[in-house]
Amino acid sequence: MSVFDLSRTPLRELNGALRNLPQGSNDIAFEVLNPRGSHAVAVGIDAPVAVDVRGSVGYYCAGMNDGGTVVIHGSAGPGVAENMMSGTVVVEGDASQYAGATGRGGLLVIKGNAASRCGISMKGIDIVVHGSIGHMSAFMGQSGHLVVLGDAGDALGDSLYEARLFVRGTVKSLGADCIEKKMRPEHRAKLAELLEKAGVHDVSPEEFRRYGSARTLYNFNIDNADAY
Repeated sequence: MSVFDLSRTPLRELNGALRNLPQGSNDIAFEVLNPRGSHAVAVGIDAPVAVDVRGSVGYYCAGMNDGGTVVIHGSAGPGVAENMMSGTVVVEGDASQYAGATGRGGLLVIKGNAASRCGISMKGIDIVVHGSIGHMSAFMGQSGHLVVLGDAGDALGDSLYEARLFVRGTVKSLGADCIEKKMRPEHRAKLAELLEKAGVHDVSPEEFRRYGSARTLYNFNIDNADAY
């Protein structure tokens, strides 16, 4: 295992090592000590590395992740796993605003709460939040899944496209064009799969409600002008 102590080693060296692995190297496990809220830790990963970050981080940790597994043993600032392509990012604590923004693939697990705009403009990422989420989450969500075991704030799914939202707790309000939808067997099966991947074993898919797009804002219609 390669160990990087950010109290002694520049962050640039860590990120460079993660992106420039020797051809055929089996040395793919990394441990990051003393992150001390540093920004852009473990960004741009493009290989199946495993990174354990021992502490809390600032903004954009694990941004653009493509195939790596990053575990943050603490909380994360804004934009964790922003624009993730594939792989897994786990936040053991809380996440600040726009976690998983514009994510195109992979799995983001937040074991605490997530702040506002969680999953904004998500484009295929799967996000599982063990706690609650803030307002405007999944705004303009295009595809993927957002699973919330706790509550959701105001304007959930505002201007939603085809992302699927599952909430176990209460929803303060729904955003424009977001409605509650029937849970069919295929939705329960997918939800069960996501809960299993996120390490949730004591919660049933039957406890969730599903939300999605009413599809009235795809194209401008004068009858729906007040909803824009």
